[in-house]
Amino acid sequence: MISLTSPVETRAHGWPAGAKLAGLCLATVMLFAVEGLVWHLGFLAAALCMYALPGWSFFQGGMRRLRVLWPFAVIILLWHYFTNDFANGAVIVVRMITAVGLANLVTMTTKLSDMIEVVRWLSAPLRRFGVQTRSIELAIALVVRFTPVLAQKGQTLALAWKARAARRLGWRVITPFAILAIDDAEHVAEALRARGGL
Repeated sequence: MISLTSPVETRAHGWPAGAKLAGLCLATVMLFAVEGLVWHLGFLAAALCMYALPGWSFFQGGMRRLRVLWPFAVIILLWHYFTNDFANGAVIVVRMITAVGLANLVTMTTKLSDMIEVVRWLSAPLRRFGVQTRSIELAIALVVRFTPVLAQKGQTLALAWKARAARRLGWRVITPFAILAIDDAEHVAEALRARGGL
């Protein structure tokens, strides 16, 4: 989620990252404090309006990022249907979609460097006790940069398997995928050491 970026520039891109993250925290607390499906449908409608304000392209990009939630929504609704508590299941699903949607909205309109700056500010008190917070900041950046690269290499590996084998993709790709990840990690470690390390 933190690696999401928007191709469309919005007014929210210029807002302070700390204010957006604080607003997200307050909104999430409110989502979990309020009960009732009508309230949550209203919150979801408000979130959808925030996606729609910057235009159709931004709205479509945001909705594509929410599609990953549908399996969870189906499982939750089925479980609550069979336990005769469908209304509560609907509240959970709408709450989940709204919370993830708001979090995506914040990350889509906030640069990674601004996020790291907020982490640096929040972790400033730890530096008084001798904690090296630079490694935390670097770890966030590395995870964000590594995730799409590893996903792309995993897709390439899957395509290579399909091109060479008649059988379905299985556990056999786990070992080469792990070797690719370790190899990338070693290259990054060497680059960090070359620049003075942490």
